[in-house]
Amino acid sequence: MGTSILPALGQQSPADPSDKFASEVIRRLDQAIAERRVWNIHGLVVVRNDNLLVERYFEGQDHKRGVGDIGIVKFDPNTLHDLRSCSKSIVALLYGIALQLGKVPAPEVSLISAFPEYDLVNEQRSPITIHHALSMTMGTDWDETSLPYEDARNSEIAMDNAPDRYRYILERPVIDTPGMHWTYCGGAAALLARLISKGSGKSLHEFAREFLFEPLGMGPTEWAATPDGEPIAASGARMSVRDLAKIGTLMLHGGRRDDRQIVPAEWIRRCTTPIVSCDEMRRYGYQWFLLDVAFGKPKGWAVGRLERMWMAQGEGGQRLYIVPALQLIIALTSGNYGTDDQGIPPTRILREVVLASVS
Repeated sequence: MGTSILPALGQQSPADPSDKFASEVIRRLDQAIAERRVWNIHGLVVVRNDNLLVERYFEGQDHKRGVGDIGIVKFDPNTLHDLRSCSKSIVALLYGIALQLGKVPAPEVSLISAFPEYDLVNEQRSPITIHHALSMTMGTDWDETSLPYEDARNSEIAMDNAPDRYRYILERPVIDTPGMHWTYCGGAAALLARLISKGSGKSLHEFAREFLFEPLGMGPTEWAATPDGEPIAASGARMSVRDLAKIGTLMLHGGRRDDRQIVPAEWIRRCTTPIVSCDEMRRYGYQWFLLDVAFGKPKGWAVGRLERMWMAQGEGGQRLYIVPALQLIIALTSGNYGTDDQGIPPTRILREVVLASVS
C-alpha cells in the first residue's frame, strides 16, 4: 500500500518499493530514461486509489514564464514549476467556483454583454456566449498554433503586446459560426479570468489561493503577470508537481476534499463532458482535453482495455493525466520548451511507463 494522498493531501512519501505497480513504473521509467526514450523530465508523481505511489525528481534546465531561462534547477517536492497551458484547466475550475458564489455570469450568457465597458455588441458577436469561451469555440480569428510564440503575429503574443488585451480579444473578427469548431485560444482563458476578477474584486491568484489552492492544502504557488499587472491567465500558474497532482485528486472526487465541496460536482461534469473535437484523437470540454487511452495486453486484433482520460496540457511537456476508471493520476513537469518533439516524452511516460505497468 502507498501513502494516502487524502484526506490531508499534504507532505506524503512515495510508496513502499515492494508495491508491484510502483516498482514496475519505476523500472520502466529508469529504462526509458537510460534508452533516451524520454528526456528533460523534471518531476513525476503517480497517484492511484488516493495513494501516492511514485515520486521522482531530476535536475535540468528550466524557464519561468515572463522571466525566461533560470538555469539548471535541482527539483524536489517543493520546487515550483511552470504549468504553462495547464493553467487554462485551473482557470476553468476557478470559474465554476466563482459561478457558484454568484460572482460571474452563467455559461449561457452573451460573452460581449459580460464586458459592457467595451461597447462591442453587434449582430456578429452577440451569439458568442461564455460557453463558447469555455469550450474554445468562439468562432473568432485566432492563431497561436501555426506560428511560434516568438513571432509577434502569433495571436497570444499580439494579445500580450496590445494596449488592452481584453479589447484585443473581444474585437477579433468573427470568421466561423460560434460553437461549430474548436480553435486553440489563450484569449478565452484571459476573458474567463477577467470575469472572475471583475466579479470577485480579487486578482486571479488571490481568488485561486482563497477558494482552490488553500482548501486543497497546497504549498506556495505563483501566477505570472504582465508588466502592467494583468495575470497571464492562460499559461502563468506555477506550483509543485505534488500540488498539481492534488488538482487531479480533486477531479476524481467530484470536486470534494473531505467533507468540503470545493468545486461543484456538476461543474466537474461539465468540464469533462466532450463538447467539440480538437482532432482525430482529442475532444474538449471546459478547458480540459478528453481522450481515450488503451492499455493492457492485446488479444488478437484487440488493443486491450479502452478508457476515457482527462488531460491538462502545457507547453514544454507539462501534463496532468487523469484516468477515472483506474483512479489514476499522473502529474508531470518537463523542460522541453519550444521543441517540435516536446510531446513525445509525456506520451511515452503515459503509455510505455505507467499504463504499461497496470496489471
